[in-house]
Amino acid sequence: MRIRILSAADVRQALPMQTAVEGMKTAFSQLSSGEATVPLRSRIAVPQSNGVALFMPALLVGWSEEGPGTLAVKVVSVFGDNPKRNLPIIHAAVMVLDSVTGRPLALMEGGSLTAIRTGAGSGAATDVLAREDASVVAIFGSGVQARTQLEAVCTVRKMEQVWVYSPTASHAGAFAAEMAGTGPIPADVRVTRSPREAIAHADIICAATTSRVPVFDGQDLQPGAHINGVGSFTPEMQEVDVETVRRSLVVVDSRESVMEEAGDLIVPIQNGDIAASHIHAEIGEVIAGSQSGRTSAGQITYFKSCGVAVQDAIAAGIALANAEQMGLGSLVEL
Repeated sequence: MRIRILSAADVRQALPMQTAVEGMKTAFSQLSSGEATVPLRSRIAVPQSNGVALFMPALLVGWSEEGPGTLAVKVVSVFGDNPKRNLPIIHAAVMVLDSVTGRPLALMEGGSLTAIRTGAGSGAATDVLAREDASVVAIFGSGVQARTQLEAVCTVRKMEQVWVYSPTASHAGAFAAEMAGTGPIPADVRVTRSPREAIAHADIICAATTSRVPVFDGQDLQPGAHINGVGSFTPEMQEVDVETVRRSLVVVDSRESVMEEAGDLIVPIQNGDIAASHIHAEIGEVIAGSQSGRTSAGQITYFKSCGVAVQDAIAAGIALANAEQMGLGSLVEL
């Protein structure tokens, strides 16, 4: 029995953004319709090492003509003391199993896959919710997630201008220099020191930070703006403020997930600023047409994602299928 091993470079080559965006639409639709099987995420704390390991399995029904479905599990470790060891805080790997026989098919680097599928999730939401004529995007953050957020948005809408904000100006400058003119990204990428300036003319805003407090003021949002929030992932973190949530049509990747992990929504609900019913729909419901999306050009829309295992499963399935066709990775005998 042989298993295909894919490196980060292999995954990036085998998982182009446009294909990933379309895959996310399928994954979100299956999640909301109940077709996908997604157990609750399991976690094992490793307190002696200031760490935690997370296990996220999912089974998707057939999403292509080539196979009956995708069965995969992502394992992520978050060990806070790793910088002292000159190691990344986060490591991740994804295993794909044959959904008919259970045979292991592939093991792939999970960090690159996670970054691409997270960006592609926002790309899918942007394609469904943002105005067709959107042309200016503001990016909050300058890390790996910010890069794929920008690529995804520019894949589904023709952007003419990008504004980048980061508390560390040098990081924002390096990000702008690297991303300008790359693939679908326009050459006009500007750095700003002001969150207000970043969103002053923005049709689309992407927040991809680790901030525990809001990174912009919702009162500064322009009518018709669309916001993607992917940074906050604990009940205490609020990357996006209450005013933004209050003004927006709120669409989420998974109601269950955000009510457990998304401080952007949990905090205002607990404080009585909004009701849980303010969450309008899951993005899969909007994609399937069972719930409405944007209803006017002036409406503000907000997509909140904590990430769900179906995204990993479909991204891994796409990457494996393409890798097999392209001859990527290494085949290892087990």
